[in-house]
Amino acid sequence: MKVLEQVILTFVRYRGRNNSEGGNMTDGHQADQFSEEIRALVRGANFGHLATLMRDGAPHVDPVWIDLEGDTILVCSGAGSLKAKNTKRDPRVGLSVIAMDNPYKEAQLRGRVVEQRPDSDFTVIDRISRKYTGKPFPFRDKPAERVVLVIAVERARYLTLPFVHAPA
Repeated sequence: MKVLEQVILTFVRYRGRNNSEGGNMTDGHQADQFSEEIRALVRGANFGHLATLMRDGAPHVDPVWIDLEGDTILVCSGAGSLKAKNTKRDPRVGLSVIAMDNPYKEAQLRGRVVEQRPDSDFTVIDRISRKYTGKPFPFRDKPAERVVLVIAVERARYLTLPFVHAPA
């Protein structure tokens, strides 16, 4: 019971803070959304989970590599992928990002894909692949199908929970 009480108290404490201190979702211009903690998570080699909407409204979630470009988030994909097709039809997305060194440090973001930019020369995907693997992106057979989803963030939340990741 002690741990649950601590989590609830921590949530309540964070809930009252502003975005730059690690708290609640806030509305506003995208440039104001990114606290330094969120920027650090997106810049690091941390996995994101991108939620898009299927034609029937059902959610679809993909683990993705991410990067920051100014005040937008980049996700690379194939033009024929479900996430690319879904965001072409309905640009609304959700994205969660967790720190690889502390999965209780997270960002929760909502926004829209404002551009599907071609990446047939692999410039963006190679840069992001190097961030995660130390090597260029290995799958190079369909360069004309490579796209970059450019996400403008509309709401953001940063949170660190008081747990230590120690699986039994």
